[in-house]
Amino acid sequence: MSRTEGQMAALTPTDDTAPPEAVGPLTRGLTVLRVITDAGGRAAVGDLVRATGLARSTVDRITATLARMGHLRLDGHTAVLAPRLMELGNAYLAAIRLPGPLGPQAERLAEELDESVSLAVPDGDGIRFVHQTTRRRAMSLTFRIGDLLPAERTAQGTVFAAGWDADAWERWRARREPDESGRAFSPGLPPSRTGPGDPSFEQRAAEAAERGWALDDQLLEPGLIALALPVRGPDGGVVCAVSVVSHTSRHSAGSLRESLLPRARTAVAAMERRLAETGPPVPEPLRGLADWTDASKQELGAGFVESLARGLTVITAFGEGRAELTLSAVAEATGLARATARRSLITLEHLGYVESRGRDFRLTPAVLGLGCPPLSRLTLSEIASPHLAALVRRVHDSASLAVLDGDAIQYTARIATSRIMSVDIRIGTRFPAYAASMGRVLLAGLPAQERAELLARTERRALTPRTVISVPELERVVERVAREGYALVDEELEEGLRSLAVPVRDLAGRTVASVNVGMHSSRRTVEQCLTEVLPELRSTAAAIEADLHVAGRFTRIPPV
Repeated sequence: MSRTEGQMAALTPTDDTAPPEAVGPLTRGLTVLRVITDAGGRAAVGDLVRATGLARSTVDRITATLARMGHLRLDGHTAVLAPRLMELGNAYLAAIRLPGPLGPQAERLAEELDESVSLAVPDGDGIRFVHQTTRRRAMSLTFRIGDLLPAERTAQGTVFAAGWDADAWERWRARREPDESGRAFSPGLPPSRTGPGDPSFEQRAAEAAERGWALDDQLLEPGLIALALPVRGPDGGVVCAVSVVSHTSRHSAGSLRESLLPRARTAVAAMERRLAETGPPVPEPLRGLADWTDASKQELGAGFVESLARGLTVITAFGEGRAELTLSAVAEATGLARATARRSLITLEHLGYVESRGRDFRLTPAVLGLGCPPLSRLTLSEIASPHLAALVRRVHDSASLAVLDGDAIQYTARIATSRIMSVDIRIGTRFPAYAASMGRVLLAGLPAQERAELLARTERRALTPRTVISVPELERVVERVAREGYALVDEELEEGLRSLAVPVRDLAGRTVASVNVGMHSSRRTVEQCLTEVLPELRSTAAAIEADLHVAGRFTRIPPV
């Protein structure tokens, strides 16, 4: 059984219970990642030193190594988690094969009920979220993928406890005795509201076993109510719990049960059929797990902590079709020596991120606690902004990200350059798509029929003497953009403004946004834009896409 977050927090870098084979740098690196995660995804290096008790030089080497691996970035003296860190959590989510088939089902249920829907798995005597579909409203759900909550204060935990044996109940009592509110799981939890007359957790679990569902009537937080049902795999075992979460301003506990339980049961039946129909897993290809191991120490830098990098690489050896791996399989997948892989697995098991069954190892839900809670809430704008800033430093002109909104583009991220004369555009600004470089890129990403209909109903007017407004000519221009993969608009949107844009595509290959560099026409010729700026712009779009594909593998990334 995996450790809870509260238990794991007690495992300091000087843990006396660690086995002699444990890798100290890996333990220390994971401690730093947990601290940054708990701090909301960013922490000053000085705060990391104080929180971990590690020497400043040790923290510097750890953060430099994680930055070299792409798992965080260093913003001055602040360490910020980067989307690529979600490769660790994605390895677990791919291995359990739940968010893929069940995520769309949960989204449909949320749409039908107009309530937030969550999927959670058991993690020791707690529950950990693996999928969230949140409805946007003033009183909105703030749970995130990877968040860990005490079983006794959630409807999902009650569902899981319905199947606990005597040993599991004993472990729960031992944990709860010094921490009745479950604050060790999440320091932000409000105090428990249960009173002397309320049914005990044991009683609620027994009722859930009999009924097949459980209700959370403001156990976790005042105003929050939830209905949970178990989802069973083909073998009849409970693999996760689905919960519908609402607020007392919309439902009472009774009305939530009466109005939503029948539809929730129908959705669970569909989920169980989907799991039964899912064929045997096909192992996904391993891509460059340990490509850094081929680099020389000079290339990696003196501060690169190889044993930390190796341990994190071991986590990414798991995935779809690789839920359970032997030591030999881990060594083969990572390209690491068998002895190195063994020490990493021993360390990860001691820390609760891996569990063993005979000769096989598997990841635990605790892996989701390494960055997933803050990173799973990233927007496309937040993902793009660091890359746009780096682009501006290279080309010395302003860069932006925009999405299509009807027949217009809307700026959702922007990094401006410091010049006496520069393009002054703010986030939220809208321009007609037909006349903007980013708009033409976004139009090029639409199906031909949809694009033709959009252009036909768009009110087109000449914004400058150069503006193309004829539908047939716009069609030819956009088709060329689709072929060439970029759009250059020269003084069509505004006189003196020259703009170059390329697409940003999601994991399915759909164009979801566009990035551009805008400048005064006196800054560069058209030819210089294509030779100097276009390669940098394409490199930036590729970097944004790489982060988007990792962050968006098991969650929907909103534009803003």
